[in-house]
Amino acid sequence: MIGAASTASALQTARMPIRAGLGFKSDYFDDIVSAPPRVGFFEVHAENYMCAGGPPHAQLERLRRDYALSLHGVGLSLGGAGPLDIEHVARLQALNKRYQPELFSEHLAWSSHGGRYFNDLLPIAYTDASLARVAEHVGELQDRLKRSVLVENPATYVRFAGSTLAEIDFLRELAARTGCGLLLDVNNVHVCAVNHRFDARDYIDAFPMERVGEIHLAGFAVDADDMGEPLLIDAHCAPVCDAVWALCRRALGRRADIPLLIEWDNELPRWEVLLAQAARADALLAEFAPKGNGDVAA
Repeated sequence: MIGAASTASALQTARMPIRAGLGFKSDYFDDIVSAPPRVGFFEVHAENYMCAGGPPHAQLERLRRDYALSLHGVGLSLGGAGPLDIEHVARLQALNKRYQPELFSEHLAWSSHGGRYFNDLLPIAYTDASLARVAEHVGELQDRLKRSVLVENPATYVRFAGSTLAEIDFLRELAARTGCGLLLDVNNVHVCAVNHRFDARDYIDAFPMERVGEIHLAGFAVDADDMGEPLLIDAHCAPVCDAVWALCRRALGRRADIPLLIEWDNELPRWEVLLAQAARADALLAEFAPKGNGDVAA
């Protein structure tokens, strides 16, 4: 298992530009090739590239020639009760070997059980037992990939009465036990704060920023629960809202040398809208960058 002492060096070795990046969608491939954007990196969902070849790989290989890459898993079920799907891990190994991404990340969630797979990222109870299980899964994943991975804080819509650990304490201890890094999804923090009625600023202030290798920013959908109270859905279907930008600024005020990703997966906008979101993220990074840092756009 990759030890905690090696985490910082592992993340530094896989040097990612301290810039804004975009989640890649094939809809934008022609725009990207015809006028390469000034973004720091692209992020792709690993499960979209678990075929042997074809247009998805041709496009990703073209992007990889010019841009840093973050590979983001969405289906490994790190929080699942059963063992990791070794065939799925093998496909992740093949993708990591093929593309050598600067970063690899997965979710603190489960999405499979007893051989059944669900198209969702489902929450876990935060207990000593679940911590031990997730730590075992993360350790096994890192051993097989031979690299440190990032684990993302979830967006949730229910809480478990049986939880005995706070989410931040769970993530901090997970990183300490396994040497993994963390992916701070600021939109998820805002979504959870509204859904569960806590102050998102307190969460950001307590988060172990020293373990963060990437920050996600996204938009959400607005619904209502059975009591008529606001319920936010992490749908990645809208621009980043002002409250999320403010939380990101708060996080960067604690540590600013972290790449920012704009996620937009549904109801895709015009390419120019995404570029404007990335430009705003770059401008925010530039506010905190020391003079002479060539990695951050002015």
